[in-house]
Amino acid sequence: MNAETELELVVAAAAQAAADVRLLELRSPDGAELPAWSAGAHIDLLLDDGLVRQYSLCGDPADRGRWQVAVLREPESRGGSAHVHDKLGAGDPIRARGPRNHFELEPAAAYVFVAGGIGITPILPMLAAADAAGADWRLHYGGRTRGSMAFVDDLVARHGDRVVICPQDETGLLDLNRIVTTRPPGALLYACGPAPLLDALETACAPMPTGTLRTERFTALDADPDAVSAGFEIELADSGQVLQVPPDKSILEVLEEADIEILSSCREGTCGTCETGVQSGTIDHRDALLTNEERAANDVMFICVSRAAPGCPRLVLDR
Repeated sequence: MNAETELELVVAAAAQAAADVRLLELRSPDGAELPAWSAGAHIDLLLDDGLVRQYSLCGDPADRGRWQVAVLREPESRGGSAHVHDKLGAGDPIRARGPRNHFELEPAAAYVFVAGGIGITPILPMLAAADAAGADWRLHYGGRTRGSMAFVDDLVARHGDRVVICPQDETGLLDLNRIVTTRPPGALLYACGPAPLLDALETACAPMPTGTLRTERFTALDADPDAVSAGFEIELADSGQVLQVPPDKSILEVLEEADIEILSSCREGTCGTCETGVQSGTIDHRDALLTNEERAANDVMFICVSRAAPGCPRLVLDR
C-alpha cells in the first residue's frame, strides 16, 4: 500500500484537546492495521465537496490500530477545519490518504523542539522518538493562551521541566534568540508553527551550521517579488512526450490539461503530494518543504509551484 491509496476509515472517537482544537481518533472499520508511519508524518483527509486537507499524525507510531490528528478551527477556514469541528463525530466514515513524511527526525545526540500553537502536533511523536533513542531534548511550546494550547497538561506530567510552556498572555513571545544560542552543542532544532515564528527562527539560525534548523510549514511561502516565471518545456521520461509550460501556468496545470493523471492536493507547495523526480534540468524551487541541501540535489520538485530555473529551457521529469 502506498501513500496514494485511499483508505476507508471511521472516526472512532472525537474530543476537544483545547479551545478550538479537536482531536480525532481514526481506525479501520474492520480493525485492520493502518499503514506504518514515523514521527513528523502527515495524512490527507478527504472531506466533503472535494476538500482535501493535510494534518500531522500526533499519536504513537507503534500503535498500528489507530491514527490521531488534532485540528485547529481556523477563524478564516476555507472549509476544512470547520468540517472537522462541525460535521465529524464518533462513528462517522472518513477517507484518508498517506502517510507522507517531509519532516523526518534525523538522528542526533540532542534536539531542541519549538512549537507554536497547533504546530505541537508533529512534535509530539518526535519527543517519544528522541526518548527512545536516548537523546537529550527540550521543548519550547508557545501559544496565545494556556487554554488554547493542546496537550499541555499531559506534556508537563510526562516530561516535567524538559517542557517549557510559554502562553503569550503570561510570558510573552518565545525568546527565540536565547533558545537558539543556548542550545546544546550540535543539537538539531525542529520547529513547527505559524509563519512569523518560523521566519524569525530562520533568521536567528542564519549564523548556525547548515542543517541545524528543520521546519514544517502549514502555509505557503510568500511569493518572491523578484521571481521570474518564464515559459519552458517539460519532457516526460516514460513516454518522451514534450509539453510547453507557459509563464502563467504551473507544471501541474499543464499535465492536468493534457489528461495526465497526477495526484495533488494543496497546490501551494506545502503538502508534498505532487512530489516528482527530475532527471535533468535546473529547478527553481518555490515550495515550503525541501531543505537547502535537498534543493541543491536538484533531483525532486513539487510541480504545483516549482518551475524551471531562469535559463533552463527543459526539465525532464520522472513521469
